[in-house]
Amino acid sequence: MFSLQAFGGLKLLNSDGCEVSFPEKGLLILIYLMLEPTSHASRSTIARLLWGDDNGSAQVNLRKLVSRIRGRQEALGRSFLRFSETIVELDAPPTTSDLPFSRSDDGSPLFARLKLLARTFEAEFLQAVDCQSVVFSHWRDVQRHRHLSLLKEVLGAAAAQAHATDDIALVKEVVLLVLGLDPEDRDIHRILLRIFDAEGEIAHFRRIFEQRAARLASWSAHRHGISEILAEDAIPRHERHPGARTRVRIPLLLLPSTERQGADYDASSLVNDITIGFCALDSLEIVERRTAVRVGRVGERAVATFDQWDRSYILEMRLSVRDDGPLLFLQLVDAASDEIIWAERISLGQSSPEERRQTVGRHIVLLLAGQIERREMMRSHFEETPAAHQRYLAGKRYLERLSVPNLQKARGELEAALRSSRHFAPALSSVARTYSKQWVLTSGSDAALLGEAENYAMQAIAARRDIADGYRELGMAKMFQKESDEGIEALKLAEALNPCHAGIIADHAEALLHSSRPDLALTKIESAFALNPVSPDTYLWTASVASYTLGRFEAALDYIGRMADARLADRISAASWAMLGDAERAGFFVRRVHKTNPDFDVERWVSVVPFKEQWQRDIYREGLRRAGFWRATPNTIGA
Repeated sequence: MFSLQAFGGLKLLNSDGCEVSFPEKGLLILIYLMLEPTSHASRSTIARLLWGDDNGSAQVNLRKLVSRIRGRQEALGRSFLRFSETIVELDAPPTTSDLPFSRSDDGSPLFARLKLLARTFEAEFLQAVDCQSVVFSHWRDVQRHRHLSLLKEVLGAAAAQAHATDDIALVKEVVLLVLGLDPEDRDIHRILLRIFDAEGEIAHFRRIFEQRAARLASWSAHRHGISEILAEDAIPRHERHPGARTRVRIPLLLLPSTERQGADYDASSLVNDITIGFCALDSLEIVERRTAVRVGRVGERAVATFDQWDRSYILEMRLSVRDDGPLLFLQLVDAASDEIIWAERISLGQSSPEERRQTVGRHIVLLLAGQIERREMMRSHFEETPAAHQRYLAGKRYLERLSVPNLQKARGELEAALRSSRHFAPALSSVARTYSKQWVLTSGSDAALLGEAENYAMQAIAARRDIADGYRELGMAKMFQKESDEGIEALKLAEALNPCHAGIIADHAEALLHSSRPDLALTKIESAFALNPVSPDTYLWTASVASYTLGRFEAALDYIGRMADARLADRISAASWAMLGDAERAGFFVRRVHKTNPDFDVERWVSVVPFKEQWQRDIYREGLRRAGFWRATPNTIGA
């Protein structure tokens, strides 16, 4: 007995399961004829299949191949193929094979057939075969499409009849396999959502987007249509959103981590949850979403075949285990350029694995949808002006390094990028941020900076009212202008539009702090810590000030101790040590503040800090007074 294997490598096996030597192109002829209804073909057809044409050289090659096949068949004592002057036909084909169309439908149970097909199609048909003929490549693609159509047909029938636990589990496994092979098939999406009972996921995402729409409507009404007027009057028709461009379909390819996983955390199931989440999100057909993400789960071999024309993204996930629970590292890569466009660490906490998976899965879906939407928006703006894109990226890099010179450099780069695309919302909002951060770093010395921040934030909202950037910067500008209620409303809308953005949540926490709700600010900033465990100093600064105003002076110093550059919190350090009765340590920070800013004036600073209620100013002033700021001046501070 002989067996023919076509999936996962082309092989002829004997009755012991050992590979038998046979010309590879001879096996290709065998497979071709086994899949042909007539079981025979002309010699010219076979020549075109194997060498792409029927010229003299192809016929010579075929004659040589026939001679080798006859010799090998004689040695094996089995005539698989019979040759005449004009015809090639099956004689005694292998007893068994993994070719689905060569099997007679012997009435085997539906779920057994589905399982067999799924196991077969997990491998690739005629993988790594050495045949460069265009005719062969086309034929192979046709056969792969036939195989997938058969699998879908059997899957659809099985999904309709799946009631037993094992049958449902099999359908779940196969529908994920098929989705990886054809992420565009809407019927497969429907089967997936039904078999995974994903109504809860659909309802969850529908609720989120309904809340976003309600907040946007409320904002527009509150602003008396200002943002819409700006959008219509200031932005050329061809640059307006939505409706300016067609939606882009992007398969997202998920690679499970190869690292050791935590004993109680199933990363593979998390991949499934993300797949289901994207299907649920896409089923809503939300108007504001310009990019529909198609999810397929593939291996590294498939990823290696992508080229510059693929509009695909690869999500890499790595799970590590720490004392306080698992930590998930996510990295989103543009498959065409191999560029890492986003990376994040997510603390999975100490909740039960099932709760954790659902929460984290939903969180990742919203994060990735937002990141890909943003990437496609940038692509559309900068396709024809790559130099402007580089200026924008340079501006963002300067903005990350907080100092007045760096903020001014950032502003220059961002404004240069805007000269080629005046209505690019992320650049407009970044310019706004340079002004508000400069106001902070200069101790509130120039109120005009906040006016510029508000102006650019409103331009960003006018350019794209459906993304968070403009609302975030408007919220911060309003907060610094002591209009805390309006600032918090803008930040609430920013968070609703991008609920998983740790930076927006941290800004919202800072706004709550300055609106004299430090307890709520601490709760909010802890959420930002959970989303971004490698927390920036600005997060820790907010937590330290909130703790200080609540009278938790040691906790404030603990947060400051975790900062990479604790000089940003020297004033709070001085006040905290003073309130704890340590005048020597408080004096150290007083001297360092005056060395950095010789003109620092406590009364003026306390007056511009945008605390809403007087009690916060009083406790801040008291700490600074005890620390010695009233006594210390640039002329009296020792070297």
